[in-house]
Amino acid sequence: MNKSPDAMMQRLLKESSLLSSSQSIDLFLLQNTLERHYGLSGHVERLGSEKGYTFRLKAGASEYLVKVSPSDEPEPVTALQIAAMRYLDEAAHALPIQRIKPTLDRRDSVPIDFGDGTRRILSVFCFVEGVLWEQMDANAEHLTRLGDMLGRVNNALRSFGHPAATRSLVYDIGHFHHWSGLADYTPDPKRRLLAQRAFKFFEELVLPRLPSLERQVIHGDYAPNNVVVDPHSDVFVKAILDFGDTVHTAVIFDPANPVAHLIGRTQDHPWQDAFAFVAGYEQSRPINESELPILPFAALARLTMLALIRHWKAERAPDQSGELLAGAEYYWTKLERAMAVPLDEVIARFRHHAGDPGP
Repeated sequence: MNKSPDAMMQRLLKESSLLSSSQSIDLFLLQNTLERHYGLSGHVERLGSEKGYTFRLKAGASEYLVKVSPSDEPEPVTALQIAAMRYLDEAAHALPIQRIKPTLDRRDSVPIDFGDGTRRILSVFCFVEGVLWEQMDANAEHLTRLGDMLGRVNNALRSFGHPAATRSLVYDIGHFHHWSGLADYTPDPKRRLLAQRAFKFFEELVLPRLPSLERQVIHGDYAPNNVVVDPHSDVFVKAILDFGDTVHTAVIFDPANPVAHLIGRTQDHPWQDAFAFVAGYEQSRPINESELPILPFAALARLTMLALIRHWKAERAPDQSGELLAGAEYYWTKLERAMAVPLDEVIARFRHHAGDPGP
């Protein structure tokens, strides 16, 4: 079997910094930069990250998250992520966005010359203690609050713009039709058939509507691993993390991402959690009635992406293949469960939860 993404997909992967090779980082240089520009010193622990480098810094009684951009990520793209967070901090300070730690001279980030011909951007964020959304069994009330929060973030981002926001991001659901070549990395023919159904739905029901969809800058990855919560607090959502997938695209794709993570968690009611989340989202950001039927198909596209990318990564990183393929199987199971429900019924339920019982 020929396993090779087409030219467009290769470009998307490259422009999203997913083709860069993993290189070691000089910890002495990192620590020296942190002390010189931030006045911070302490124990540095590397954390896992899809691209670039992420560290946890314990400096006395305080903790920080330190990020170093990938060597091939354009500086305007890195600046976009920081600018979106800074904008929300200033324009909507009540929103629980992870706070940026400024340098001693009040900059939001600093460039580092690594001596290998590359220059990368270092940013520091205040570490937020708490439980990640993915670490708890969220009930309907929790999911409603989580949805409401994403709607509030999208409202706040309505007027935000940035020159790099129109970048080509491989995880933008609007590019899903270019992912078809990655299905070749999936050895199970039944899984490939699931993917083909998702592509068919997208190409027939979403792709023709793309030009008419409402668009703005969105978070792009409001997912269970990027939201810190406090189950024992009335506030509940403590912090929204990681604006690395911030992009200007169809607004409907932002709630579609968490819906993708929520559907198929149970065999009996595979869309139940999604209904609660979207009901909360619409409390603060009502979805255009003409766009609501697109939501389940966009979510299925995103869920298919989550599975396909793990097969592709497993071939590129054999030492991580066990964990990656287990993750892919988890997403395939969720996709199969979600697709077992007639999708016209799903759309009707979304309309019902939005206060519109539909035809």
